[in-house]
Amino acid sequence: MEKVILFSLERSDIKISMQIYFNEKEQLYFDGYDIGKSVGETWGDSDYEYTYTIEPDEVNKFYPIFNLKSGDRQGLLEGIKKQFSVNEAYSLFGEFMRINNIKYDSFTWT
Repeated sequence: MEKVILFSLERSDIKISMQIYFNEKEQLYFDGYDIGKSVGETWGDSDYEYTYTIEPDEVNKFYPIFNLKSGDRQGLLEGIKKQFSVNEAYSLFGEFMRINNIKYDSFTWT
């Protein structure tokens, strides 16, 4: 299972990690994690986790959007990386899926 890093940042006050990959259930999985002093100041806890899970049938909607052959997982991961490699990746990717009528489950935890 190859993971593609969308965004990564490490400073003395915060560490941010966002990646996207296909899990063992063939779901597209966006995994984000922020930890550090500035996270605690914003959220009241030192760590913040956030995810999107997209089922395989919904993943199929991405291929024509990115002009890819159906099932080209690596191409899809790279296309998502190219478009969403910023600190706002989680919210931008969520908006992208809403606009394109792609259903997903989301989870956040502080």
